[in-house]
Formats: sequence, C-alpha cells, structure tokens
Amino acid sequence: MRIDLANLRANAQAVRDAAESALLPVVKADAYGLGAVRVARALEALDPWGFAVATVDEAVALRAAGLRWPVLVFTPASLGLEAVYREHDLRAVLDDPDAVTHWDVPFHLEIDSGMGRCGVRWDDPDAIGACNSPRLEGAFTHCYAADRDAESVQEQWTRFARALRALSPRPPLVHVANSAAAWRLKQRLDLIRPGIYLYGGEHAPDLPHALPVVSVRAPVVSVRRMPAGSTVSYGGDWVAPRDTVVATLGIGYADGVPRSVQGRAHVLVNGDRRPVVGRVTMDFIMIDLGEAQPTVRVGDLVTVIGQEGPDTITIDEFASWGGTIAYEALVRLGARMGREYVGV
Repeated sequence: MRIDLANLRANAQAVRDAAESALLPVVKADAYGLGAVRVARALEALDPWGFAVATVDEAVALRAAGLRWPVLVFTPASLGLEAVYREHDLRAVLDDPDAVTHWDVPFHLEIDSGMGRCGVRWDDPDAIGACNSPRLEGAFTHCYAADRDAESVQEQWTRFARALRALSPRPPLVHVANSAAAWRLKQRLDLIRPGIYLYGGEHAPDLPHALPVVSVRAPVVSVRRMPAGSTVSYGGDWVAPRDTVVATLGIGYADGVPRSVQGRAHVLVNGDRRPVVGRVTMDFIMIDLGEAQPTVRVGDLVTVIGQEGPDTITIDEFASWGGTIAYEALVRLGARMGREYVGV
C-alpha cells in the first residue's frame, strides 16, 4: 500500500480553504487505516488546531509517538476516566449534564441536531444549559447527510445555532462541518473536521474531487495456462469459457479484498483491466489474462487500487464492487500489507 502524503496535504489545504476554518483532521481508526502517526505528522505543516480520534487508546497512541497537538476523543467520556484524560492532556466529548457536573478537565459538548447517535438533543435547552461549565472548551454537532443533501446541512445549522443560545458564554470553539459540509455550510466556524476527503475518497458527486492518496499493488505468485472448462477457486463457481491464462495474486480477504467483489472486480495489468475470477480466498485472488495474455511473470506487481497507464481504479470504485463505501474499504485494507509513504 502506497500512501501519497503530498496529496493528503493538498486535500487538507483544499478543504481548509473551502471552510476558511482551522483544521481538526479526523485520524481515527489509525487514520482510516493509513497510519495515524504518519498522517498526523504530515499534516502538522498545515498548523492544525489538533486531531480527532474515536477512542482513548487511539489518543494515547498519538501521545506515545510524541504528538503534542490537542487531541479530541469523539466517544463520549465516562466518569472515572478524568485521570487518563488529564495525564495525557486529552480533550473529552461529553453529552450528559450529570457527567459535566463531575468533569474537571477540558471537554467539548456534542449536540444532536439530527444524527440521532450521541449528543444532547438540540431541542432540550434545559439539558444544554445544564452543561455550562468553566471546562467547556467547544461545542459541535455532526452532519448526517452532507454528502447528498445540501438542505439538511443548513437545517442542522439552524437547530445547532438555536441550541448554542442555551450556552452562555458561547464556547471558544464551535465546529460542525465534515468534509462535504465544508463546501455546503454557509457559516464560517472555528474548526472543520475533514475525514474521507483527506484520504482521497469522494465525499459527494457534486463537490470537488479529492486527489488520490492510496494505491495498492499485489504481486503475481503464479501464472498458468487453463484449458476451456477448467474451474478456478473454491466451489468451482468460475469455469474457463475458453483456453486462457490465469494469474494468481498474493492478496485476499485477509488483506481487505472482500469476497463480495466476486464477478465485479478488476485489476490493472500493464494499464489494461483484467477481471478477477472465482471466489476471493484468504490469501489470493485470481485474474483472467486471456488467451493472448500480456507478458506477465511471477513477481510482477499488479494494480488493485490506483492509476496505471490511462486508467484508474479509485478507492470508491473498489468499494462499490464489494457493496460498501470508501470509508469501510480503507479501514479493511492493509492488515498484512507493508506501507510505503511518498511525498514526505
């Protein structure tokens, strides 16, 4: 897996310019599988306010690597963890007035304006007002449909702005926008929380495209001629319709290629698309090179995600073959892969 940090930074710059706000990049789930420490280090050049993660363990890992920027932990904090947050200088998220009463380290209040996942409801001013505290550093909400519904972003902003009136004084930091909302939200706030756009995923079909960040190449481990009627992989689901050449690649579902891509996925061989045939196995996939196969040898690298010649397989296309989205496809990749960082 090759990760282009120069393109990552360019994407971050683009979304920051669109929002005219300081960056709070989302590096949860090991930066969507790309390596949270390396990604955070690459983004330090853009002077972010801090970084956002999902869990305390993810935050502590950044601290252990020497990262000194503020780190906001999205999962609502539980009472009894104050010492951990204090020891590692972490920012908490709270959404419960009772927890706020007992919390003595900086926190951000989550307000639910429509996501229905976490947060104090926007239409409960008494509960929101009960969250006033000298430790209240920020308030935020989460856009639930910014990728496809521009009107929902403004509706959520209206709800959120109403909720903010129950907080006095206004918290120093207010943030709403994810990647897509950076372009949709008319209001300019203190922070922006880009995620998928940083990593090269498409956040909405009508918004600017991100530069590609991730490419994946797999080695050819076997090349063999198959007579018509030969079966390939478990179950014999694929039967060669003609004499052909099949190559086996050293990548499988243990590396993030889901079994559900069967019958849809392709790879790039010398710039040409070749179909993945048969079931994806734990360690291998097979591709049909055709009778007049190009010169392919054991040890050659084949593009699974990325550009080769005039064609490109994007992370979004790869994800669509498996019936999922780029977010999930990214975090599944690379458990056994090496990572090569370029554009450092």
